[in-house]
Amino acid sequence: MTRRRFIADTFSPPTGHPTHASLTGDQATHLARVLRAQPGQTFDLVANGFLHRAEITSVSESEVAFLLHEELVSDASLPLRLLLAVFKFDHMEWAIEKATELGVATITPILARRTEKHLTLAAHKRAERWRRIALEAAKQSRRSDIPTIADPITLKLALTQETSPTRILLSETEQATTLSAALEKAFQGSHPTTNDRVPHPSQPHRDGPDVDRQTALAIGPEGGWTPEEMALFTQHQWQHVTLGPRILRAETAAIAAIAIASTHLN
Repeated sequence: MTRRRFIADTFSPPTGHPTHASLTGDQATHLARVLRAQPGQTFDLVANGFLHRAEITSVSESEVAFLLHEELVSDASLPLRLLLAVFKFDHMEWAIEKATELGVATITPILARRTEKHLTLAAHKRAERWRRIALEAAKQSRRSDIPTIADPITLKLALTQETSPTRILLSETEQATTLSAALEKAFQGSHPTTNDRVPHPSQPHRDGPDVDRQTALAIGPEGGWTPEEMALFTQHQWQHVTLGPRILRAETAAIAAIAIASTHLN
């Protein structure tokens, strides 16, 4: 029987391999009230990016404490950083949830020129909600890490900060180069293994991941990128690609692109 998996709220020591961890807040309340957890029960627990078999040592509605036993085999996130232009919040939340389930490492919300003004003004207040959605999606999909959801920033700043060797823009004006072809060319001669997967930033690089495989993928807002933004991508050496002849909603394009990319990065 598959053990339930939780992601620790606190752990010690604070660096390296933790030996003790706790669930607090809603997670502790759920374990104590709903699951009626008792000392001695075991669950799978993620702490500092490491997956452990964990034994409960004490239970209250405010905190459930664990002793961490052996480390279990787990997959880290894809070496994929998603730059996602802010669009309608209900659709944005769905995209973040599904991107988390598919294994992206980071999501950076982008304040694009064509992002509606009221969404731009409210985006910073939504960031914590997006992080909660990512946390719940990570637990539901049994990830051993949580994607980083950055604070919303402008496209110019995001492009200046991006250091991924492979940088790909989904572009409505590109008709010839497909996403799959671009990734195949970028990784030609490379045969990824599970050790090439990039861990969550808080997770130590236990397996020496190949950072050369890190990929950034940009998805535009409803209405697409402006010509000025497209020129900015070109200036920062992003490759323009297409997903095909159909015009997709932003959230559909994001999920399709992540799924295609995962076949090259897994």
